[in-house]
Amino acid sequence: MKPRILFVMMMALALTLPLGEGAAAAPAKCTAASKTKACKPAPTTSASKGKSTRAAAAGKSSAGKSSAGKSAAGKKQAGKKRAERSGRVTKAKRTLESKLAVAKKRAARARAADEPITLRLDEHGLPRLNSSAFYVANQSTGEVLLQRNARQVIPIASITKLMTAIVVLESGSNLNDMLTITDDDVDYLKGTSSRLGVGTRLTREDMLLLALMSSENRAASALARHYPGGRAAFINAMNVKARLIGMSETRFYDSTGLTPRNVSSPRDLSRLVAAASAYPQIREFSTTEERYFYINGQPKRFGNTNGLVRSPDWVISVSKTGYISEAGRCLVMQAWMQDQPLLIVLMDANGRSTRTVDAQRVRLWLEEKPERLASTRRNQQG
Repeated sequence: MKPRILFVMMMALALTLPLGEGAAAAPAKCTAASKTKACKPAPTTSASKGKSTRAAAAGKSSAGKSSAGKSAAGKKQAGKKRAERSGRVTKAKRTLESKLAVAKKRAARARAADEPITLRLDEHGLPRLNSSAFYVANQSTGEVLLQRNARQVIPIASITKLMTAIVVLESGSNLNDMLTITDDDVDYLKGTSSRLGVGTRLTREDMLLLALMSSENRAASALARHYPGGRAAFINAMNVKARLIGMSETRFYDSTGLTPRNVSSPRDLSRLVAAASAYPQIREFSTTEERYFYINGQPKRFGNTNGLVRSPDWVISVSKTGYISEAGRCLVMQAWMQDQPLLIVLMDANGRSTRTVDAQRVRLWLEEKPERLASTRRNQQG
């Protein structure tokens, strides 16, 4: 057989043999019209279906968790912002309410000082006063003009602070020394509040001013605590001074007046007011209308607890108010009328404005008949 014929026959035989296992078959080209088995998609097994489903579920779960995480974080952030806004609104609301309360108190005191007072007289022609105990005398002559229960020993509340001021001034302590409010000055007896927070530092003079003008209990406590010998020595000095000026019905147990054990009588308190009037600082500080202090970096207004010091109808040299539930509303003053110094002591009044109204009635009673004071001047000259 010739080589060419043999080559042709071998090629023809090769074309008729099936492909081997290691050979790759060329992919069949499928068209829309193709219906051959090779063009149909391969059947999906249950195992591959499960893997596919789990993969899809895992993808959805991951996406869901991511979405839920973002949503939760967004809600938390939004809630935080709402809380911050709510906190700011609440703080602003409280600040406004506090300012409104202060404004209402000022307005009430102003009305009490300025509103027309009706003078009511009893069958003896004396003014009807609502204070349960009082004493009004001409300091120059000693003549008693009005009195009720003048020797009754009763709690005196913050009238105490007049004696506190006297002891501080007589101690000779430097008024420029810095004093610090501590927890020892906080009122745990009555639970009263104060704008002088623990850690507040002021001079002894400023503490004295706040104790007299605004009746600041923590200031009065700090003054006693910084006294040579401490608080016990201070209280002893208060009682010694009381005896020296003839206050035989008086006893002190603290420098603030928060304890009801601080007691005196209206007659004794008139002697305290007369003694206090000899100190220029007491005259000035007890009648100061208002003063601003920087407390914790913020300016704070402190006003006088006696609204009458702002009234043009009064000339007041010494003033002090007081209140605890056991003492009622109290007011003592040295006031000038017809060039005469009057000692006015009003104790245990009910209601915020009662003591002020009683003081106004005393003034109207004396102005109605000037001869009531004129007679004392004649007796003094004669």
